[in-house]
Amino acid sequence: MEELRNKLEEHEVEYELLTHEHTARTAQEGAAMLGIELGQTAPTLIVKTPEVYLALIVSGERGRVNLEEAAALIGAASLRMASPREVLEITGYEVGSVPFVLQLPCILDRKLLRHDYVYGGTGKAGTTLKLHPLALETLNEVIAYLD
Repeated sequence: MEELRNKLEEHEVEYELLTHEHTARTAQEGAAMLGIELGQTAPTLIVKTPEVYLALIVSGERGRVNLEEAAALIGAASLRMASPREVLEITGYEVGSVPFVLQLPCILDRKLLRHDYVYGGTGKAGTTLKLHPLALETLNEVIAYLD
C-alpha cells in the first residue's frame, strides 16, 4: 500500500483511506458496508486482449461489462477476464483487493465521473480508498472510456 500512497501524494491527490472489519466481495456489499450509492463503488477488473493486460475500472451500478464492446473501444480483436492466477501474477494482488491505481493501461467507466467521490481497492483487505473520480484519470493511463 506504500506504493499507492506514494503515487497519490506524488500527484497531490486528495484522498481518504477508510478502514473496516469486513472485506466486501461484491459492489453491493461494499456500498452497503460504506453507506454509499452502488454507483460510487469502483471495482478494478483485470482483462486481457490477445497481446496485453488492462485494468477496467467500472461503476458498481453497471453490472456485467460487455467485453466485446470494450474490445471494440480499444481496437482489440477480443477481450477476456483474467483468471485469478493471472490477476495475482500481473498485479501482485488477489481478485477482490486490486487497487484502482495500477501500472496498466486502463479503460475507465464514465458513470464514475458523475459522483463527487468514488471508492475502490487499495490492495489491502479491510481498507478502501476514497477519492474524486477525476483523480482516476490523473493516476492511471486511461486509453478509453466506457459510456
